[in-house]
Amino acid sequence: MRRRVVITGIGSINPMGHDVEAVWSGLKESQSGVGYTTIFDASKFPTRISAEVKGWDITDAGEDAELWKHRGRHSLFAAGAARQAIDSSGVLDTGIEPTRLGVYLGAGEGSQDFNSFTRMMTAALEGGEFDLAKFTKAGLEILNPTVELEQEPNMPAGHLAAMFNAQGPNVNCLTACAASSQAVGEATETIRRGDADAMISGGTHSMIHPFGVTGFNLLTALSTSNDEPTKASRPFDRLRDGFVLGEGAAMVILEELEHAKKRGAHIYGEILGYGSTADAYRITDIHPEGRGAIGCMRMAIKDAGIDPSDVDYVNAHGTSTTVNDRVETRACREVFGDNAMQTPVSSTKSMMGHLIAAAGVTELIVCLMAIRDNVLPPTINYENPDPECDLDYIPNKAREANCDFALNNSFGFGGQNISLVVGGFRD
Repeated sequence: MRRRVVITGIGSINPMGHDVEAVWSGLKESQSGVGYTTIFDASKFPTRISAEVKGWDITDAGEDAELWKHRGRHSLFAAGAARQAIDSSGVLDTGIEPTRLGVYLGAGEGSQDFNSFTRMMTAALEGGEFDLAKFTKAGLEILNPTVELEQEPNMPAGHLAAMFNAQGPNVNCLTACAASSQAVGEATETIRRGDADAMISGGTHSMIHPFGVTGFNLLTALSTSNDEPTKASRPFDRLRDGFVLGEGAAMVILEELEHAKKRGAHIYGEILGYGSTADAYRITDIHPEGRGAIGCMRMAIKDAGIDPSDVDYVNAHGTSTTVNDRVETRACREVFGDNAMQTPVSSTKSMMGHLIAAAGVTELIVCLMAIRDNVLPPTINYENPDPECDLDYIPNKAREANCDFALNNSFGFGGQNISLVVGGFRD
């Protein structure tokens, strides 16, 4: 018999708030975390808006600011969200064997040291031509090795292991926008097969920096609707023109059911289904027929042992790009068939922006809250219907509705597709 995996702890830090309840409250009230970029001077960029985490500090997580001062923005967010999840779970209070507690993250790169890079380039361009020797010499003199190390995507997982003495499996995957959902799925499989009793899983990322914004601008993926920041992210709307970059972290504590019951843990929900596919198509384009999206949704629903008609809510990948929203709609119509028009779908990226590697697990926690409260969060800024996007997107206002099973979609650049089915716990 397959080991069941439940969620016993949750934590979240993102542009909507600094904990799960604050984030959930903002989503239910159709608020927006999007504004003008302040992390760096974006005034000359095509996109001058983003969804930033504001007013939060590592000391809010009970950590020493001096110890963390050279650590990446992704690691700080990860530590804060993980502390919330660990504390809400109580998993460390009952003496779990350290080798049976692991970490599986979907984390992106950390902060970039642009000031040092600029100084290196300035030194290398003396005389008008690039001089690699001068560039290298300046780097050896200027760069802080700790800061350079902290840029790596694997660092948050290492820090969390040290914080919580998690001596079990320690893994980071970086499959773009699907990363944290894949991390949760693979962490679930780790517990199912008996390699751990509990896993700290989730994601963290911030690409609100010059390289990140430049890259996505080159791909024409970001919205350039700078005049009204809160209206820029408009998934499934006919006038959508790209996504808005967000940042933050979210973490869940996954635990084997009997282990959780034995210690009397509060159970937020159960991971019922996990689906993972690849489009095997283009690097930045979803397959036009949605074959990967269709495949992973069907796989997750089958793994959960339910029928498509049992799904009460879909938290869509819903990026607000022309192609993604159209193809995801098509995929949902294929998977849900005659029930497609009656299956509520929404994109909470309309409010918090796209958290990239941290997006999936953040939205998974939103699904847990929807199940807990029987409230479905809206897609805000849905004002101009698109004939090719014709589902029930819960436009603009949250809706009270029975929610027993929710499906969360995450589709990443590179063609990775992840779907997770979560349900309320039933013994």
